Amino acid sequence: MASDRKQKQSNSIPIRFSDADEPLEAGEEETPIEAAGSQGTVVDEEQDSLPEAEPAGEPRIMDPGGGGPALAELLASRAELKRLQVALSEARDAAARRQADFENYRKRIERERGEAYNRMVAEVAGKLLPVVDNLARALDTERSVEASESKEFRHFLHGVELISKQLNEVLESLGVQPLTAVGEPFDPHLHEAVVTEPSDEYEADTVIEEMTRGYRLGDRLLRPAMVKVAARSKDAADSVEE
Repeated sequence: MASDRKQKQSNSIPIRFSDADEPLEAGEEETPIEAAGSQGTVVDEEQDSLPEAEPAGEPRIMDPGGGGPALAELLASRAELKRLQVALSEARDAAARRQADFENYRKRIERERGEAYNRMVAEVAGKLLPVVDNLARALDTERSVEASESKEFRHFLHGVELISKQLNEVLESLGVQPLTAVGEPFDPHLHEAVVTEPSDEYEADTVIEEMTRGYRLGDRLLRPAMVKVAARSKDAADSVEE
């Protein structure tokens, strides 16, 4: 114990905290302070409290709340997001315009196709309608003498009726429809008056007989009907004049 105390005292420097040249009282000892570099506790505690030095060459990470690279990256991400949103909106507008253009194109093609189809059907029907008229006239004439004809002729006439019926069915499948004329008011857009005849049964300007049937294709008139139109009777005309 004595040797350790002597060793410790040998490494200490006596310092006095007193007025100048003030003598020590009896029994008072100087307070030793350990020299720098010694193993004293005061120096060790001060060294432990110092912050450790950062290794050289390593980047310092900044706090996002205080700015720096993290804030710059956030601003760049927001700008890129806004740019992508604008690009997406422009792409959607372009797609909507393309869709509208395609719909207009499709409607135009369908309309042109329908018009071309109607033109072809009208051309074919125009060539077939005279054949239908001739078959109808032949059948009307032969029916009046059918009773006096032979059995073979009646079979032949029945075959002609079937041909006429099939031909009318073909025209109907193409959209060709006959016009209704008898009993209808005379319409110059649909009827062509060939003869006028006074009638007590029908009112004036009413179709009383159909000489040649008219046909239409949808809203398009293929051929007007040639008709006989009722005129005002003589007695009715005289009563009106009186």
